[in-house]
This record gives sequence, structure tokens and C-alpha cells, in this order.
Amino acid sequence: MGKLIVIDGTDGSGKQTQLEILEEKLKKENIDYRKVSFPNYDSPSSGLVKMYLSGEFGNDAKKISPYIASTFYAADRYATYKKDLEEYYENGGLILADRYTTANMVHQAGKIKDKNERKKFLDWLWDFEFNMYKIPVPTKVFFLNMPPEYALKLIENRKNKFSGEEKKDIHERDSEYLKESYEAACELAKTYNWCEIKCVKNNEVKTREEIGEEIFEIVKEIL
Repeated sequence: MGKLIVIDGTDGSGKQTQLEILEEKLKKENIDYRKVSFPNYDSPSSGLVKMYLSGEFGNDAKKISPYIASTFYAADRYATYKKDLEEYYENGGLILADRYTTANMVHQAGKIKDKNERKKFLDWLWDFEFNMYKIPVPTKVFFLNMPPEYALKLIENRKNKFSGEEKKDIHERDSEYLKESYEAACELAKTYNWCEIKCVKNNEVKTREEIGEEIFEIVKEIL
């Protein structure tokens, strides 16, 4: 089997940027890889995710069941893996992912306050995606720890993924939701042994290059 490296974090943490930096470093080392970003907006399988994020099922993300929302994302991952990545992965390929099942864990688990109920959800999600859908368990997950007060500044006025207009999806425009997701992510990183990359040092956001080099040093050990 191959290797799956995931870069994840809350909105505004720089996931896409760090994936691009990692790509460039792998190219320089002549290391073959494939990349994927979830949700896979280029695929019809992301249709329900787009509807959810644009508010068609309600503008308050916290009122939409984490179980229901998670099925939208999971189906998109399954379709993308089966159609585009399975053969490559099973032949030993390296896959880089901007978000993964880990994103469901962060964004949806944050909706659940009761710790027992949250664990119940996380156990269900793990079984649903990795045992029922049989998509790969990540080899390494990098959690970009970007505190919400910094993330909110970074996503301010960011263009919406779908329309190109200056508006945010239902996650991004709810600052309280972002904070709750961040708190959940910090707990999850410890529980699931994710590699935590602290993006802020001495009250300053680290440069893209600093963060990228930190990630690449660990990736080299995996490869």
C-alpha cells in the first residue's frame, strides 16, 4: 500500500498554501506523488457539500446534525478515492491531501458539547469512513494550529469557493463556530496523535516558508 499525508486545520490556517509548498519540495527531490483537495469541488460527488456550505440546508451549521453533514463529505471522499486514487495508492503511491476525514472530525465534532456523545460520534465516523467505505487511514496528519483570532483575520474578505464573490460559507461566517472547531481540533490532535504544527510564535504568525520547512522535515522521515 501507499502513503497518505494529510494537512488539516480550521478555516484560515493555510492548508492549501502548505500543500503547495510541500508539492514544490517533493518536485525538487523528484518524488512522485498525487494530490487531492477535499471537498473535491471538481467532482459531482461534492454536490451535497456545496449545498450544505452555501446554506441550502440552513444557515446555522450548528443546527445541522454532524452525522448528516459528515455523510456528505464522506461520500465525496469515497467517490474521489475509488475513481481517481485507489489504483495508484494500492501500487505504493504517495497521496497528499488538503483535508480529509480529519476535517469531518474537527468541524462536526465541534458541534457536540457532551464528551461522551462526541466520542460516540467520532467512533461512528471512524467506522463509517475507514471500515465501511474502506478509504485509507492517513499515514500522517499535520494539524496546522492557527488560533482563531489569527485565522479570522486571514479569512476576512476571502472569496467564496463557489461563486467567486466576496462572501463566506456557513462555517467561515460564524466566528463562534470557528472557535469551537479549533478547540475540538486541539483535543483531537492529542487523542489521535496528529503532528501539531504551531503557526504562531511570539504573537506573530510564522512565515509560510518556516511552517513548510517544519512539515517537510517530518515528511522526509516518513518517506
